[in-house]
Amino acid sequence: MLKDRVAVVTGGGGVLCAVFAKALVQSGAKVAVLDINKESAQRVADEVGAIAVEANVLDYESLEKARKTVSEKLGSCDILINGAGGNNPKGTTTKDYFEIDDLKNDDIKTFFDLDQNGVSFVFNLNFLGTLMTTQVFAKDMLSKEHSTIINISSMNAFTPLTRIPAYSGAKAAVSNFTQWLAVHFSKVGIRVNAIAPGFFLTEQNRSLLTEPDGSYTERAKKILSQTPMDRFGNATELAGTLLYLVDEKASSFVNGVVIPVDGGFSAYSGV
Repeated sequence: MLKDRVAVVTGGGGVLCAVFAKALVQSGAKVAVLDINKESAQRVADEVGAIAVEANVLDYESLEKARKTVSEKLGSCDILINGAGGNNPKGTTTKDYFEIDDLKNDDIKTFFDLDQNGVSFVFNLNFLGTLMTTQVFAKDMLSKEHSTIINISSMNAFTPLTRIPAYSGAKAAVSNFTQWLAVHFSKVGIRVNAIAPGFFLTEQNRSLLTEPDGSYTERAKKILSQTPMDRFGNATELAGTLLYLVDEKASSFVNGVVIPVDGGFSAYSGV
């Protein structure tokens, strides 16, 4: 399906993006796994049959170096998966709801305690990292047929989750940017879409969703109570949507959409 097409996956060392890389390789693409952690990128690349490239999505020099490496080893980019992202405790509150007495408790981080640097880090990593990586790699896509960009949004972009205002705002920006960029690139043959994963157990969120004994935390139970399929997703369940969006024969007229893969979470009103 994707024979000899070159795919670049940022954040490729993570659980979800490793699945993307594997699915692309299995469909015939030549894949570069980009990650700020070279060891993580190499581990995934070795597992799926790709190449590993160290890259910081917030550093143009690093991205240009990665672009050069990809071009030399695989060829210029046809498919860009903007998967790099994440949250930071400094952009997170302790509780779902603010109460006046919280101001007297130093152990509770309220809205008023959110750290500017932490919020900036989260926004920059998720939004600016997507924008900057696209600026670098999309240059190679302009003269090609069937080029496509897939951004990674989140359920938080539809309705913000409690406690994580920075991450929710950043992912909302990614969804908005996906629509903007789809329009902006529509005359040069580059389609731009996004996937909005629901809730999947990853290394980043495992401590928030599971207790040391493997049982679910109260927050995990709350998420599952709002997920009609009553379970967390398996990372491999994202692959089908990805392959649909990158396959020109299947989705040639699909542009500027954000597709939830969430077990019904975004469709459920709670009653």
